[in-house]
Amino acid sequence: MSLPCVCLLGYSNVTLATPLGNPAACKVYSGLPPSWQQTVHAGMLPIAGGEFMLGTNVGYREERIEVKTHVNSFWIDQTEVTVAQFADFVQATTYVTDAEREGGGVVFRVPAPEQLQQQQFPWWVYQKGADWRHPQGPGSKAEPNHPVTLVTQADAKAYAQWLGHELPTEAEWEYAAKAQRQDGDMEKEPRDAHGKPQANFWQGHFPLHNTAEDGYPAIAPVGCYAANPLGLYDMIGNVWEQTQDDYTPGHELYPQAETNQAAVAKPQRAQVIKGGSFLCAQDYCVRYRPSAREAHEANLPLAHLGFRTVWHATVAAEDWWTRLWQ
Repeated sequence: MSLPCVCLLGYSNVTLATPLGNPAACKVYSGLPPSWQQTVHAGMLPIAGGEFMLGTNVGYREERIEVKTHVNSFWIDQTEVTVAQFADFVQATTYVTDAEREGGGVVFRVPAPEQLQQQQFPWWVYQKGADWRHPQGPGSKAEPNHPVTLVTQADAKAYAQWLGHELPTEAEWEYAAKAQRQDGDMEKEPRDAHGKPQANFWQGHFPLHNTAEDGYPAIAPVGCYAANPLGLYDMIGNVWEQTQDDYTPGHELYPQAETNQAAVAKPQRAQVIKGGSFLCAQDYCVRYRPSAREAHEANLPLAHLGFRTVWHATVAAEDWWTRLWQ
C-alpha cells in the first residue's frame, strides 16, 4: 500500500498514515506506526484549523450548549496511544506510572445480578496489581496493539512530553472527532446503514450481558474500524480519551475563542475525557458520540481510559496547511 508523504521542517519522506481500518489489519498491527521515533509526528495526521460548534443541543446536560469555537492547526495521533508506544517510552525513561507506585487500579467486572440492588456501580473493582502492563491484574498481559490504559493524566502528560507533544484540549479533540460534521446522526448509536456497529461499544443489557455484536467483548486493538473523514481511528468507543482541560459542568462556561489552550485556569480537580468506551451502551452511558464528555479524577488509573496526543507544528505561514492538501 502506497502512503502519502510530505516534507516538513527539514523532514522528508514522512509517512502520514497507518493502514488500519478493519479487523484483519488491526489484528496484525505491531502497535508502532511508520517512522516511529524517527520524526516528531510519526503516526500523526495534520488537522487544518477553523471554527466549529463545540457541544450539542440534544445531549446530556453537561454537553450543552453549542458554542462557536476556534482551534488552530495541529497534528493528532491517528490512533489511541498503544501499549507498544508506551512501552518504548518506559524503556527509554524508566518511568513508573501512578498505578505501579500505588499498587493497583480500577477495573471492570461483570457483577452478580443481586449486586445491582445492593451498591452503586458494582461493576467497578479496585484490583491490586493492575497497571498498564497488567490491565486486569496479576496474570494478565497488555497486548502491544491495544490502547494503553490504567494511566493517569500525569502519566499521559509525561509520555506526551517525551515526544514533544501535548494532550489535546477538549476543543481540539472534538473538532477532530466531528471532522467538519454537525448533523444529528452524530448523536446516534454508531452503526452503518445496515445496522452494523462502526465502533467498539456495548451491545446488550449493561452490565450483565454483552452480545459482542461488534466483534469485541472488551477492549479492541486500535484501528479495527473504519477511520473518520479525517483519517482518525477510534475517536468513538474502545476507550475514553484524556484531555488537558479541567472539567466544567457545561459549555456555557467554555471560552468563546478557544485556541489550543487549556479551557480553565484553575487548580485541577477533574479532567474532561471524551469519546466513550467499550462499556457505553444504549441503556447506560450513551456517550459514544463526538460531543460526549465526562468528568474523571485525573489521578485515578482506570481500565477503560487511554489517550492520544497532539503536536503543534511551528510553521510561520497558515497557508502551509492549504498547500499540504492541494
